Amino acid sequence: MVVKNSQKGATLYLAIVIMSVLLAAVFSISSIVLTQIRTIKGMGDSVVAFYAADTGVETALYDLYNANYISHYGPVPLGSGTYTYEVWVTQPAGGTLPGIPVDNPFNCTGKGQYYCIKSIGIYNSTKRAVEADG
Repeated sequence: MVVKNSQKGATLYLAIVIMSVLLAAVFSISSIVLTQIRTIKGMGDSVVAFYAADTGVETALYDLYNANYISHYGPVPLGSGTYTYEVWVTQPAGGTLPGIPVDNPFNCTGKGQYYCIKSIGIYNSTKRAVEADG
């Protein structure tokens, strides 16, 4: 009596399928982890860029308080020069500050009567903007 063995190679086929599934899972998880690492790094850069922009607003407010009317600052390097801010001061309600041009390079979204300050902080190609008006 001759018995045909139709199961030859089934174990090898099953091992290849399992390895393929595991390899796909590892690639998927590593892709997610790398994306998360880039996002977390970008969040740190975002915080530094935000504070650089905030520094620009504070500088412009200080100058306005001391009647030093400057329409554009920057780009101004901070510290070691790896992060900068650039500031525009405009008059959204009719030009009440001397020396500040009425035409502005950006659209002020605030409702300030006397000035609008827009500051853009930059760190490692990440940009964050802060706007203040009064």
